[in-house]
Amino acid sequence: MEKCVRCVVSGKVQGVYFRIFTLEEAERLHLSGWVRNLPGGEVEAFICGPGEDVDQMAEWLTTGSPHSRVDHVAITEVPSPGPLPGFTVRS
Repeated sequence: MEKCVRCVVSGKVQGVYFRIFTLEEAERLHLSGWVRNLPGGEVEAFICGPGEDVDQMAEWLTTGSPHSRVDHVAITEVPSPGPLPGFTVRS
């Protein structure tokens, strides 16, 4: 069963390749959605896929990329928008 979540990650998550590492991890897990920087310095990710894989990705976000420092991840389950074309980095 597909699960979708919206995650807002705060800490030192911009300027440390957080979005690229998120893309790579999402592709490894065969998830769909997107990731983008927010104006306030956070990173937002929208992730859809099998529930267990989405949960694994959400857990990965708590650690993040090698040079990041994750202080908090707010996770909200949201309705599926329907099929998404893979995982992308948005600007």
